[in-house]
Amino acid sequence: MGERWVVRVVEGGAAELVRLGDDGLPAGAEIHEPDLAEAVRKRPDVDRWVWRSTAAVYPRLLAAGLRVPRCYDIEAAELLLLGHEGRLGEPRSAAAALARIRNTPVPPDPPPRAAEPGTQDSLFEPRPGGTDLSLAELVEVHAEQQRRHDATAHPGRMRLLTASESAGMLVAAEMNDAGLPWRADVHRALLTELLGERYAGRGEPRRLAELADEVSTAFGRRVRPDLAADVVKAFAQAGIRVKSTRRWELEGIDHPAVKPLIEYKKLYRIWTAHGWSWLQDWVHDGRFRPEYTPGGSVSGRWTTNGGGALQIPKVIRRAVVADPGWRLVVADADQMEPRVLAAISRDRGLMEVAGSEEDLYTRLSDRAFSGDREHAKIALLGAVYGQTSGDGLKNLAALRRRFPLAVAYVDDAAKAGEEGRLVRTWLGRTSPPAAGAGEDDEAGIPQEDPTGRTGLTGSVAVPAGGDGGPPSEGEFTPGYASSDARARGRFTRNFVVQGSAADWALLMLAALRRSIAEGGLRARLVFFQHDEVILHCPAEEADTVVRAVREAGDLAGRIAFGETPVRFPFTTAVVECYADAK
Repeated sequence: MGERWVVRVVEGGAAELVRLGDDGLPAGAEIHEPDLAEAVRKRPDVDRWVWRSTAAVYPRLLAAGLRVPRCYDIEAAELLLLGHEGRLGEPRSAAAALARIRNTPVPPDPPPRAAEPGTQDSLFEPRPGGTDLSLAELVEVHAEQQRRHDATAHPGRMRLLTASESAGMLVAAEMNDAGLPWRADVHRALLTELLGERYAGRGEPRRLAELADEVSTAFGRRVRPDLAADVVKAFAQAGIRVKSTRRWELEGIDHPAVKPLIEYKKLYRIWTAHGWSWLQDWVHDGRFRPEYTPGGSVSGRWTTNGGGALQIPKVIRRAVVADPGWRLVVADADQMEPRVLAAISRDRGLMEVAGSEEDLYTRLSDRAFSGDREHAKIALLGAVYGQTSGDGLKNLAALRRRFPLAVAYVDDAAKAGEEGRLVRTWLGRTSPPAAGAGEDDEAGIPQEDPTGRTGLTGSVAVPAGGDGGPPSEGEFTPGYASSDARARGRFTRNFVVQGSAADWALLMLAALRRSIAEGGLRARLVFFQHDEVILHCPAEEADTVVRAVREAGDLAGRIAFGETPVRFPFTTAVVECYADAK
């Protein structure tokens, strides 16, 4: 084990630090250094830095041109441990952890900090309302967290989860530092091409105004296409009943307003989410820098604090262009969550299907669905998402015959959720407690929605004890955390798979980051969402980076799930423009 040091940033950018022994206790005197960056620079043998929060410390080091190999993020660890103990929703700050150790009043967490669009300055400021701890107090909290890791059902897995979450914090800070290459001039030209000229007074651009007029003409009166209630009312007056203005519902209607209305909605989203105002706020010096939040959703998937990085429309991706002489390596994990299900369920049949880099759904269809790939895909995802009506029930029966352990794994997770018990991912990330499952449980646990954002809903269910756990490929709307037991069961069924996939992705990022550093490459990770990663690299490094991505995927599988036949392949593209990748 390499050296571990606890470090605390003090006023003026100075640092207090102490080396830890193998027992996690101080192995020397506390040291005061006048400059944090110099304190780290002069200790190249430190293998892991222990600090309160990566977001509070690491950007200072990156600004000084320093990167660290590993860290232990105390507040990230506290959140994971609270979840494992069935206490998700309690304050997770280092100060709160210390208060719990000493049986003193627990301070609330500070309110979430709003991102400063396109800037990094806010990362250097302490969060308002936060209480910093002394170096000795940080050591005390860290030592107690080690004891809590030892008390879990699978300490090795839980430590691996904490280490990977901490690595994710480093990756997120480094991606924010590097930024995603973005051509503002290309973006402006795209907006003009799609939306037309802007009118004075910041009203709707020309094309939207034209489409709004077409919609109104079709209805025979003035209609606001940006107001769903107005559109529903207009259809009702035309003798057509609609429940919403969603595209799938509109496309089934025979009315002249439908075509311009659908086009208006598509362009309106671009204008409001990635239009001229967004460009001015978020893109500076040729880079887009959203603030990534590892583990921002309950399943462990990442979110962003503003900027909409995880919902970049394909047409807008034309503005994501590599620097001259550089390339973007865009890598998508192939059928990630079904492969994860094979690994965590230890179903021999499904592991054999997932034991090749060939398309998993094609291989599955050849074995259980008479060569019908689409049928096989719907069946497998239906098992993960809990589709048990209509064809879903028939598909589930076919899967259960061929892959009994895989189906039993998600069935058990669903049953646990229905009974209000906790479920866990393979490494130990734990679902939120069910509302009313215990007197200390609270409503208002952040839940994940289909866009990958979080919002406050009621609590979701959760089984204490087993390290098994649920969600999947992003189409599920998690339980909507209602009191309905079946809805909780669908959530927990999904959580064990999606959460375990998020665990694998963290390990993949950590392995890829390490490979880049050890290879002396100039490549940088610049974008990540649950099954996709983008690296920006010199053109001559592209082939090496592609190999590194593929090797990282398989290495992460072995580290997370042990030696199984399951492969974790990527589809990769080396491009100058993101839109050309797929």
